[in-house]
Amino acid sequence: MAKAVTAVAQRHEGEVSVAVLNETDGTSASYASGDGTYDTASIVKVGVLAMLLLQAQDEGRALTTRERTCATAMIESSDNDATTVLWNELGRADGLDAANERLGLTGTSGGDGSLWGLTQTTAVDQLTLLGQVFGVGEDLVLSKESRSYVQELMGNVESDQAWGVSAVGDGGAALKNGWLRRSTTGLWVINSVGRVTVDGQRYLVAVVSHGSATKAAGVGLVEDVARAAVPVVSGGA
Repeated sequence: MAKAVTAVAQRHEGEVSVAVLNETDGTSASYASGDGTYDTASIVKVGVLAMLLLQAQDEGRALTTRERTCATAMIESSDNDATTVLWNELGRADGLDAANERLGLTGTSGGDGSLWGLTQTTAVDQLTLLGQVFGVGEDLVLSKESRSYVQELMGNVESDQAWGVSAVGDGGAALKNGWLRRSTTGLWVINSVGRVTVDGQRYLVAVVSHGSATKAAGVGLVEDVARAAVPVVSGGA
């Protein structure tokens, strides 16, 4: 993985990490540059939805109409106001961290106060979360109904947000992207997580990055790294 990704990443500015899993045979691989920890930006919204669904499961209830409205806006449109509503109501970082512990994430910590987009994560943790969402692996915490709901929303993101890991697949990707220009540096955080299908096989892919001069440059980095990483677990590398 390191050789394939490094060769691509060196053509771009910024740092990047990636983790991929072949659903067919369970083969996985990952690569991390620097310390491997990145701001989530809006990919944290998948975690917020998982947190909401776990709470509903614990209470033995379905989501309310209001919760569904917020969840749909948060994932499909990447609506920040809807995310803030759920983030605050579910306990902010403490709630996210508790949910992540149940989901098996070990390197993610919620952002301070209302700054959910500055949650810190790793590509490997995001792959773990994708496994919970798409029902891959053992110790699944989300119910089948909860998983189907997240998958439905991730498969229906607005067309102008269908970039990132979807560049690898043959169409029909389910994904969530994140983008954030840091006020402290002027540089971009660009992330993409989801499931793609390539030649009839399904892959879970998580790419996180920071340090790109523009959003377009960051998107190019993430897409090129995803294209380089998937063949590593498909026998094509």
